[in-house]
Amino acid sequence: MFERFTKDARAVVTLAQQEAVQELGHQHIGPEHLLLALVQDDGPAGRALRAQGLDARELRARLARTAAGGDPLDPEALRTIGIDLDAVRRATEEAFGEGALDAPPGRWRRGKRMHVPFNKGARKALELSLRHAISLKRNHIGAGHVLLGVLHDRDSPAVWILKTSGVDVHAVRTEVTRLITSEAA
Repeated sequence: MFERFTKDARAVVTLAQQEAVQELGHQHIGPEHLLLALVQDDGPAGRALRAQGLDARELRARLARTAAGGDPLDPEALRTIGIDLDAVRRATEEAFGEGALDAPPGRWRRGKRMHVPFNKGARKALELSLRHAISLKRNHIGAGHVLLGVLHDRDSPAVWILKTSGVDVHAVRTEVTRLITSEAA
């Protein structure tokens, strides 16, 4: 399917991976990460989202705040069971070097970074982007189609974020569809 993605759609997928793993430290790529990448797109998807007042910096901060679990190393909780987090950090850095605990997030095996997977919602959104492209009589998948795929599932975290941010999801759908069809004309 990715062979049908345009350069801008591939850039969105790549940016979603970077945002999820490097910027937010998440262990998967979800539709919310696709949304974050899409708002930064220069094409119809980004224009439609920004027209509704969505901002990448604010969205990234919101994703960071709403991430499940928060900070995995809670010094107070560890202290109650007899673990001094500062001592653990010092010992780790002495053994493995400064910043050893600051390694980029992701899954590791035997010292090698592993692929961070798309979750079910992101996979579904990407599959639906193909359906939206076909329904708009396109033989390629652009970033706008990816946005339509993300918006398709009304129960996804991305749609929830949009709604709770005051974004009119129907208006975004309508605008991105209008922009896609007007660019093709």
